[in-house]
Amino acid sequence: MLRSLSLVALALTLAACSGQARRTVQGAVQVASADQQPEPASGARTAYDPATDSLRFTGEVHLRNIRQLTFGGNNAEAYWSYDGTQLVFQSDWKQINDQGCDQQFVMNADGSDLSSGEKYQLVSTGQGRTTCGYFLPDGRVIYSSTHAASPACPTTAAERTRSYVWDVFATFDIYVANADGTGQELLIGGEGYDAEPTVSPDGKYVIFTSTRSGDLELYRYELASGETIQLTDELGYDGGAFFSPDSKQIVWRASRPTGEDAETYRSLLRQNAVQPGALDLYVANIDGTNKRRVTQLPGANWAPFFHPSGEKILFASNHHTMAEGGREFDLFLIDIASGDLERVTYSGTFDAFPMFSPDGTKLVFASNRRGDRADSRDTNVFVADWVETPTPADRAFTTR
Repeated sequence: MLRSLSLVALALTLAACSGQARRTVQGAVQVASADQQPEPASGARTAYDPATDSLRFTGEVHLRNIRQLTFGGNNAEAYWSYDGTQLVFQSDWKQINDQGCDQQFVMNADGSDLSSGEKYQLVSTGQGRTTCGYFLPDGRVIYSSTHAASPACPTTAAERTRSYVWDVFATFDIYVANADGTGQELLIGGEGYDAEPTVSPDGKYVIFTSTRSGDLELYRYELASGETIQLTDELGYDGGAFFSPDSKQIVWRASRPTGEDAETYRSLLRQNAVQPGALDLYVANIDGTNKRRVTQLPGANWAPFFHPSGEKILFASNHHTMAEGGREFDLFLIDIASGDLERVTYSGTFDAFPMFSPDGTKLVFASNRRGDRADSRDTNVFVADWVETPTPADRAFTTR
């Protein structure tokens, strides 16, 4: 569920899991240019060659060997399997999905073919709209879908209201299936919106967002017992939550509307829509205690994920481009204790949905970047080597 990146469509850039943010496809799927083709499987290179890192931009000192894994349409919210070999992602790319709205797929993280001989395996039913795929420790995939209500793509809130809002489909429920799409079961359902599930690294819990209380709140579901507890209770949208590496904390994005904004929020939510004016990041213990605000920045600060140390958060933001219209989103690192902020991406376009690999050596993210620096309406999935301590060579890297 990912949409346009222009300022006027900002409300469409912030939805389900980490936030529906990508460009709408217009026209036919583009064929990847030569410098966008997948690189060889990991291990094929023995030394870093800056001249071949065509998808890296000047200033990106923490990223090396950026590889592109999808090549058209809208692809995002790519998240690692527990063994770090595969990714689940959502896509409306016409080459692999003719449904017309997002479906869930699995691919190998190194770009190689799956055991079936295909590069992309459909996990969801191919019906309805889906969002927020995430792996379970046993290799199955959890995701949200509207297919039980109708096989067709649901009408969007923007179409209904003729305004820039994003959807909180009441027909979203949370399902689990094998990575090849078999064995699908309903995991979390009922009345109202149930979506945005992610799983704790220790495999015990699922955190998700629901309207079951009448507001968009976070809930924790225990996989072994099915016990569900509510974690947040303030007016505003709480969602896009992820666990810390030690499974003891959560990070999420939230809006806290007041005054007229609060009335607008309530009115839109009654129409199964949301138009947050601002988002900031919060962290708390996994039972919802010890909640604290991490960012106090203008614009939309969202798609957070814990750094492997558990002491920093990597997230997407347009706070630095609000004076120019807020159209550019980049990745930033923030130290939870000190608030120190470091910019990570410099593509001049859209970078979001970051997730570190389980071993902390790689980063997957979604971007509109291209190796040839041409403008693009496509959002694709990229994997990079993560450089924790940049070398002089990394700091001296310049875009060709």
